[in-house]
Amino acid sequence: MAHTAMSGTGTTAGDDPLQTAVWRLRSRACWADAAALIQPRAAGPALQRASLLVERCLYTEQGWAEAEDALRTAEALAQSDDERGAAACERGQLAYAATLLGVRDRADEARAALGRAAALLAPGAPGRALLDFRRGLLAENLAHAPQAARAAYRRAHAGATAQNDALLLSFTWRHLAGLSLREGELAEARHGFAESLRIREELGYLVGTAPALASLADTEAEPEASRLRAEAGRLFRLLGGVPLWLADQLAPAPPAATA
Repeated sequence: MAHTAMSGTGTTAGDDPLQTAVWRLRSRACWADAAALIQPRAAGPALQRASLLVERCLYTEQGWAEAEDALRTAEALAQSDDERGAAACERGQLAYAATLLGVRDRADEARAALGRAAALLAPGAPGRALLDFRRGLLAENLAHAPQAARAAYRRAHAGATAQNDALLLSFTWRHLAGLSLREGELAEARHGFAESLRIREELGYLVGTAPALASLADTEAEPEASRLRAEAGRLFRLLGGVPLWLADQLAPAPPAATA
């Protein structure tokens, strides 16, 4: 199904060997290689291919034209409301990423696309939890509305739990924990970041493990905080400096000023 493009892992017994190969490449930051394995002859594969290339944009700030092309193909092939809704969800995510990373202000397009997805996807549709999560990202990072973001993340968390979608749960735990940390709820934040890290390590989601380690470090005292950051830095370098936005978080603190 289309929603597995973002949140499926291809790691359970009996999975399609193609999906297992796609997952292994994706989890190691090889999005273009993963996308190259998928033949976009129907809506489902086209949506999965588009979602991989959209994710690459968010993590690397590169490949925007390829993602747009793949997304147009997916939109053209979509037949059902679920497929059209999933394509609109990816369109919203690409516009969100471009806005967040300062490539181009596409906030209005992101809001419109996610609104269109909400109109197309029924409350129990497979892609609804992912849509709720992305609406939370928009509320938190573009609208600066943490309460609306928390409500959306909680809906996504409930949906991911109902669908047994472990990868999406790792994202909802992480972002709910981030809101808790901003509000000074250290124990709650630590628990959420630890759950996100646990899930990502169990799934072998390497590209998401370094950010999870770095976030957990922000809630820990020394020497544990430094140990977690060092491990995050090792993984970050192993994957060639991806995700790009993690570099600032891992940069060493400037030395304290002396009199």
